[in-house]
Amino acid sequence: MTTCTFRIGLMFSSTGPYSSVAEPMLNGALLAVSEVNASGRVRLEPVVVNPGGDLARYAPLSSQLLSSGVRQVVGCYTSSSRKEVIPVFEKHDAMLWYPSHYEGFESSDNVVYTGAAPNQHILPLIDYLMSSYGDRAFCVGSNYIWAWENNRILREVVVARGGSVVAERYLPVGETDFDKTIEAILLARPSFVFSSLIGVSGYGFIRRLREICVARGIDQPANLPVASCNLNEPDLIDIGGDAMDGHISSSVYFSSLATPENDAFVANYAAAYPHKPATSADAEASYIAVKLLAAALAEAGVDEIVPVRRALACQRLKAPQGEVAVDADTMHLHLTPRIGRSQSDATFVVIRQEPVAVRPDPYLVRFSATDPWSSSTAQLRVVS
Repeated sequence: MTTCTFRIGLMFSSTGPYSSVAEPMLNGALLAVSEVNASGRVRLEPVVVNPGGDLARYAPLSSQLLSSGVRQVVGCYTSSSRKEVIPVFEKHDAMLWYPSHYEGFESSDNVVYTGAAPNQHILPLIDYLMSSYGDRAFCVGSNYIWAWENNRILREVVVARGGSVVAERYLPVGETDFDKTIEAILLARPSFVFSSLIGVSGYGFIRRLREICVARGIDQPANLPVASCNLNEPDLIDIGGDAMDGHISSSVYFSSLATPENDAFVANYAAAYPHKPATSADAEASYIAVKLLAAALAEAGVDEIVPVRRALACQRLKAPQGEVAVDADTMHLHLTPRIGRSQSDATFVVIRQEPVAVRPDPYLVRFSATDPWSSSTAQLRVVS
């Protein structure tokens, strides 16, 4: 029997200000390509492009890929880059597989979302922070849609539950001067700091906050905990030193998960990329995207968008994080929310998680600000 071969695009900024996140995403996608090709069901030929973190390069590179006949592309990390390329995919009637947690409030027939929707990351985190630390939040983020929208959701929930957002600060992507922001945080003394800084900005902020707190005799993890929906294992490595422990992350995947699928994923990833062996939620989402894409291509027999969408609607996968399933109504995935605390060995220990995967709710239509888990099948449970 002849194996069908499909060219697919992989578009990740493996250089630039958030390369420490995007390079593992590319690696996760390439690992899945190698496993798909070894299985023999279909054969994938990846065409890799690197925008270098330059927003202006995403649309031209997308046009280049799609004009060459590629119909399916796995890629983008930032929401601004995703928004930049969606019109190109709609024009060419092609499919973007977006493998990152994101802020929601979006729908396109030309996008499959394999990362967490807001009800799968920001809502569990708010619930945990308010029940564990208090009701006064200080928000600091990179100045683009990811931070704006997550802070809006956080503000609505915190205020509805009787708390307050004492301040919000937005800084350019790549900014590394945080002294004024940190002084404002120390003056405000919030219950927790919610960070949506990305790339070098996120690493620099956490390092500098810890440094200043140590100098002033403040136990930062206990008294000024930093929480995020985009802090992962490669980030901890880049934070480095004595500043990587004690931070709170909301995610659907951590490399420490004990499942047979994750054991294999972590081992295979480390073997393939020994120079940077740490997996992450976004690397896993990229891996999942390629696996689901391959399954849909095998069933459809072609790479046109309509038959691939039709084939995708019934797909399920035993992923490293656990079983995931496609939600045919939204083209998002059923995923399992988890809360982790970072450790000094650049891993996370899972401290809360849902016992089952949660249906995606990208527009939060089943959401109540005063009871954000009213639509969930079960409450988060403490696991350690």
